[in-house]
Amino acid sequence: MDDLEKMIAQLKDRSSAKRRSAARHLRKMGDPTAGPALLEALKHELRDERTWETQYQMIMALGACCVRDAVPYLEELATRPFEATMVYTSIGDALVRLTRAHEHDASKAVVLLRSGNERLIDGALRAVAILRMKPSAAEVDAILRFVQSLKLEDGLRFWPAVAAAGWTGKLRDAFLADCSRSPRQDLRDAVARSSQGQYKTWDLV
Repeated sequence: MDDLEKMIAQLKDRSSAKRRSAARHLRKMGDPTAGPALLEALKHELRDERTWETQYQMIMALGACCVRDAVPYLEELATRPFEATMVYTSIGDALVRLTRAHEHDASKAVVLLRSGNERLIDGALRAVAILRMKPSAAEVDAILRFVQSLKLEDGLRFWPAVAAAGWTGKLRDAFLADCSRSPRQDLRDAVARSSQGQYKTWDLV
């Protein structure tokens, strides 16, 4: 039995910690053949709200493994109530990854801006930044106009500030200048890098 098969089998382990570890490993492998097992495992995992960290890793693995068949289910999950809001972050991230028509397609992120769910939006914007996407001018403008309307200390400004390292335009420059006045050090650091066109490598949970 190879590593992929071992991790797929471990998704059914009685221990949530071991299931979570398996999902994390599959996420790193990024092998689409794990898709059906991951989707089935997630449906079982969601029966217990206490295992939200495992649910998070399974959803992130679906995104990393390019399991496009999971999109309808994830879109349905986005409308469910979750006490652990980090689950929404993973859903937003995965949906952006799985619905792209091309490498820099941020259309799903723009759609999710209208959801009113801050964690879902944060996940979507995080994916745009982590994937170093360079969306269309219209998509960039939609994202920036949304976050520009938020307070300087709002966390939703962070990932667009990171993603802006690869963006251009007057609105981008104005957004970074505005964020440079934020009381948040992490946001100011992101602005400093992006102003120089520098990306940072992020090791996500």
